[in-house]
Amino acid sequence: MEAEKTRILVVDDETVLAGVVANYMDRTGFEARVCGDGAEAVRVVGEWEPSVVLLDLGLPSLDGVEVCRRIRQFSDCYVIMLTARDEENDTLAGLSVGADDYVTKPFSVREVVARVEAMLRRPRYKVRHPQRTFGDLTVDPESREARMAGSPIELTRTEFDLLLAFSAKPGSVLTRRELMDEVWGEGWVGDNHVVDVHVGNLRKKLGEPVEPRFILTVRGVGYKLGTGT
Repeated sequence: MEAEKTRILVVDDETVLAGVVANYMDRTGFEARVCGDGAEAVRVVGEWEPSVVLLDLGLPSLDGVEVCRRIRQFSDCYVIMLTARDEENDTLAGLSVGADDYVTKPFSVREVVARVEAMLRRPRYKVRHPQRTFGDLTVDPESREARMAGSPIELTRTEFDLLLAFSAKPGSVLTRRELMDEVWGEGWVGDNHVVDVHVGNLRKKLGEPVEPRFILTVRGVGYKLGTGT
């Protein structure tokens, strides 16, 4: 029996561009579909359950940020935003509601394929690990849950994977490149600014946007996990 192909949903109202990307995905060995409407994209993700969604920011009926927000209510598929160069604020908004990465238009289709393949190589943390506790913060790799003083913290998959990376090496400084390799996968070719954005989102959800206790910045190097005291 032929193995089921990995599903990729291309969401973009630029019909020609979406078709080119989908065709290239098909030739690479994926199964791709195209959708040009935001509301329809949410429905297709729920019914078809793709592994990766390539999501344009400017869409009819619902913009890409709102589409991502709704997708995150029921799916942990990877989301890569497709953005124009003048949409930086919208890009940051997309990352804050659960997008994993972004590609700026105009882009090379080969680059997009490389991003998708890197995403799919990301570690899944299936090896058994004990629960990790740092002051009020508890990280459970098995259930993929984080709690602060007993209350659950709602994290995206990327945010939780970052927290796992930090909690696996408490006190050790992790460079942005090390975090890219650990969370996004070795060979990921994205902008390391994405790391900073997701770390910022993680800090906010840990309740420390101003004076971090857990995710500490080591200037000129990267970040490390503190004790929370």
